[in-house]
Amino acid sequence: MLHQEFEPPEELRDTIKCFWYNRRDAEELKADFEVLPDGYAEIIFHFGGACSISYPGVLQPLPSPFMMGLLNQPVLLNAKNCLEIIAIRCFPWTVFDLLELPSGKNGVHVFEHPIARLQPTLSKLIDAGKIAEAFFQVKEYFLQARAKTTIEDNTLFKAGVAMRETKGTMPVSEVAAAAHATVRTLERKFKQSSGHTVKDVSGLMRFEQVRNQLWLCPDTNITGLAHELGYTDQSHLSREFKRYSGTTPAAFAKKAKKGKQVVSTDFVAFIQA
Repeated sequence: MLHQEFEPPEELRDTIKCFWYNRRDAEELKADFEVLPDGYAEIIFHFGGACSISYPGVLQPLPSPFMMGLLNQPVLLNAKNCLEIIAIRCFPWTVFDLLELPSGKNGVHVFEHPIARLQPTLSKLIDAGKIAEAFFQVKEYFLQARAKTTIEDNTLFKAGVAMRETKGTMPVSEVAAAAHATVRTLERKFKQSSGHTVKDVSGLMRFEQVRNQLWLCPDTNITGLAHELGYTDQSHLSREFKRYSGTTPAAFAKKAKKGKQVVSTDFVAFIQA
């Protein structure tokens, strides 16, 4: 498996966290891959063969591109032959405005959009192994899209900064204060832009921190981690972890110990089932 990440240009950093590329060869695709929830929305282009997803419990073919929004449970990704992915990792409160689409709460979004016109160009570049050139095309598209997006109210930007800096542990009232807004105003704007509440996204951000830590360091003390991330106690952390992952922190850590490959601290969302 090959994984690469690319920082967005300065002009896109208020809307896009990063761009990433991933390649899995046929030998690595003998099993489904579980996609775990996190605090981001991903716009995903895929190449190399049929790609489908089991969500919720039904195998559905996926066009390219599609959007993986905020998940509240794991989903299974299935592909045949070689699978290559180019993805744009967006903040959930900016992705719908960036694409000029109505917000929604579905975990997987299939949509018709002019961005799909990139698929033939990207496919040729990927086939030729020109990954950097493919990302240049993607960056240019989003630079143009961002230039057309007018953001006069930076309430969501300020809220997002506060949430990211505190890794989802900041209470909603404090997030609102950091954004210079009332809780009611912030929640209305957040729901309108992302389809989710501040609490929804904060919960996923915090889960993501636990997930990453246990994947990288399976022997991490759960009680200490609960305290560090603002959970009431270990039981609270365990309930929230099972809610999003379908398994306990201990079972997840045990799986990590069995030698599942880690490619970076930001890429543990896709693991082999």
